[in-house]
Order: sequence, then structure tokens, then C-alpha cells
Amino acid sequence: MESIIILIFVIGYLSITLEHPLKLDKTVPALIMAALIWAVLAVGFHEGWFSVIDTYENSYNFLSGGTEAEHGFENTLLHHLGKTAEILIFLIGAMTIVEIIDLHRGFEILKGAVKTKSKRKLLWIIGVLAFILSAIIDNLTATIVLVTLLRKLIPNRETRLWYAAMVVIAANAGGAWSPIGDVTTTMLWIAKKVTAGGLIEFVIIPSVVCFALPFLIASYMKPFRGNLVTEELKEDAISERLLSSKTMLFLGLGMIVSVPIFKTVTHLPPYIGMMFALGIVWLVSEYIHPEEDFSKERRHLYSAHKALSRIEISSILFFLGILMAVAGLESLVYGVSAEGDPVGTLRYLAEVLQAAIPNQDVVVILLGVFSAIIDNVPLVAASIGMYDSPTDSVLWHFIAYSAGTGGSMLIIGSAAGVAAMGMEKIDFIWYLKKIAWLAFVGFIAGAGVFLLIERVIFAH
Repeated sequence: MESIIILIFVIGYLSITLEHPLKLDKTVPALIMAALIWAVLAVGFHEGWFSVIDTYENSYNFLSGGTEAEHGFENTLLHHLGKTAEILIFLIGAMTIVEIIDLHRGFEILKGAVKTKSKRKLLWIIGVLAFILSAIIDNLTATIVLVTLLRKLIPNRETRLWYAAMVVIAANAGGAWSPIGDVTTTMLWIAKKVTAGGLIEFVIIPSVVCFALPFLIASYMKPFRGNLVTEELKEDAISERLLSSKTMLFLGLGMIVSVPIFKTVTHLPPYIGMMFALGIVWLVSEYIHPEEDFSKERRHLYSAHKALSRIEISSILFFLGILMAVAGLESLVYGVSAEGDPVGTLRYLAEVLQAAIPNQDVVVILLGVFSAIIDNVPLVAASIGMYDSPTDSVLWHFIAYSAGTGGSMLIIGSAAGVAAMGMEKIDFIWYLKKIAWLAFVGFIAGAGVFLLIERVIFAH
């Protein structure tokens, strides 16, 4: 019967991976997969076909445990729903703040700051902006903001494609070292596998290498030589700004950055800090005057209600489905550990992998390569269930780096890549031929630097 649950997961996973050929939103298979896994798990548990295990290694069997086992099952489901909800509330808060900034045209400030015509200089300016922005507002949003900026700066589509593709590499590298820069790092942070300080301390240098090396190579390539032919943009950029643009940009980014500080001071989960940050930004947006002659009739154009209507609820529901599906796998007792204790499916898989590939670093590098083909959210969710290493161990830092940056190797391998692909209609094969090798060089170089720091210099 265990094989039915695994089969549901495999079919659901394949449907998510093949969303483009199937022309099916990946949210659909994710939600169906999660509901079916828990349904089969519940029926099988009550029939006594299999046991469930909670996150405290307590195993429950309905036939031998009765009511107590029933409560154990319910609490396991509630625990996983609670952990998933923490991530979803955090993401909804962050997305809404970014949309409020965008409604007040805060990102126009960045567009006004780019004044070079040199292709090489522009490459580095855009790259550094992507690297820093993605660490603050997440790699997906940073990519959307910068591709929009590139459309205004570079009229020629062929030239723009190269820049948009390089933004994906920089944004993914920037998101990997920040607890708020990528969904996967946020998951690891909320699950208490990494701390904000530990993640920044050990992952920032490999991330810089992962971003800088491909950009250094690219700056000597033909598409980035010479000067751009652009229209004069200065007046346009200024005219598009609002009175509230600068205030909302700095307030919004400042409040998102304050979330890790809030957590450190209060020891509360990150989503509480994000709720506070959203509340402050929302409060200011209610009273600020974006225009000279601001009337009540125009208030709705800049309101948080409009920002909420613009956030991608389908993405939130996808994370709900995929995280609950992985939680179902984690809760199913599949075998016994080397010590003879019952273990969940994912922990069992970790032990099999450990036996097949004794070097854990090789497993994590492979996870990074796979994250280019398969969505990195379920990969990281699975690894959280597979390993029980302590907070801020080398394993978690390396998983954060690999899952965050490995996705750059294919255009469909990360949320940032998919966003750039959708906005600029980047061809999968074009990216594979022109950009994939650059992303791979950066990924492997960063991984090498990470292992040098952690394994040789600090000898963890």
C-alpha cells in the first residue's frame, strides 16, 4: 500500500515538471497530489495498513494505539499544516509589500539611477542590482523588476535577451545567501535549519563567486561589447515617479530587511515579523499622498487592497500543495533505520542515498543539478525531512547554496528563470546553448569555494 502513496507523488511530480508540454498550471497537480496522499494515508492508517510518524520520531499505529494513535495522526497533520502556513503567510506578506512599492512606482527610482551606455558597464550594474535586490525582495521579484527596467533601457530584443538571461544567474545567486531571498532559504530558516547570521556568513562568498565568475566571462563576450543605442530616458523616468515613490521604496525594503532583526530580538517565528512589516507599510500607504492633487477617488489606485489583488495566489496554493504532499511522504512509516527504529519515507531515502553515495557533499551538489530540472521547493522540503543535522550545520548551508543557485542552469529551473522566460519569451534551447554553461561554471566554482571555506579553512 505504501507504493500507492509514492506512485501518487511520482505522477504528481511529473505533471508539475511537464507543466509546459501539458499546458497545465502546476498548482493543479500539486493540490490534487497533496489531497490524495493524505486521503490514502488516512484510510490506510485507520485500516491498519501502515503507521505514521511525527516530527518528534513518535510512531503511531491505529490497531495497537486506538484513540491515542488517532490523536497522534491529527496532531501530525496539524503540525505540518502549521509549518506550511508559516511559509505561506511570510510569502503573502513579502509579496504584498513588493506590490505596494510597485503601485507607488518605487522601482522607478532604480531606473533613473542607470545612466550608462556602455554594454559592459550596464551588464555589471544590472548584475549587482539583481544580486542585492534579490537578497532583499527575493529573486523572483528582483528578476521581474530588472527585466521591466531592461525593456526601458534596451530597445533591441536580441541584446535584451542576453541581459535578461544574466539577470537570472545574478538573482538566483543573490537569493541563496539571504533568509528572505529565495523560497528555499526561507523554508530552511523557518524550519530552524539555518539562522540568518549563519546563512549570510557561510553562503555569501560562494554566492558572490557564483554570480561574479559568469559575469566576468560574459563581459568579454561579443553581446556585451561596445555601446548601446538608446533613447534619452532621463525625463521619462522622472515624470513616471510619484511623490511617494522614494518613501515607499525605502520603507518597503527597510521593513522586509527588518524581519530577520525582529526574529533575532523577539525569538518569534519570521512570519510574525513579516505581519508587523506589512502592517507598517500598509499603514503608511493609507495616509501618504502619491500625487500633488490627490483625491479620495484615486486612493484605490495605490491601496494595499489593489496590491493584494495583484499577488500570485496560484503560487501560494502551489507551495501549499507541494509542501503538504512532501509532508505526507515524510509522515508515512516506510522502513526501519540502521538502529532498528521506524522511519518515514524521506528519512529512509536519505539512508539509502548515504549507503550508495557515502560523501554527503556529492549528494548536495547533485541536488543542485537536479534543482535545474525539478522544482527546488519540493527538493528542499524533502531534504528537510531526510536529514536531522543541527541548526547551521555545513549540510544546511550547502543545501541552501546548491538549491538556490543550481536552478540557473536551465531557464525552467528557477522561479526567476520562469519569470524571465515568460516576460521576454526566452527560448529554452537558446538558453541551454548560450547561458547554461556560464551558470554551470558559476555553480561549480561557488560550490568549490564553499567546500574550501567549510571543509578546509574551518574544517567542519
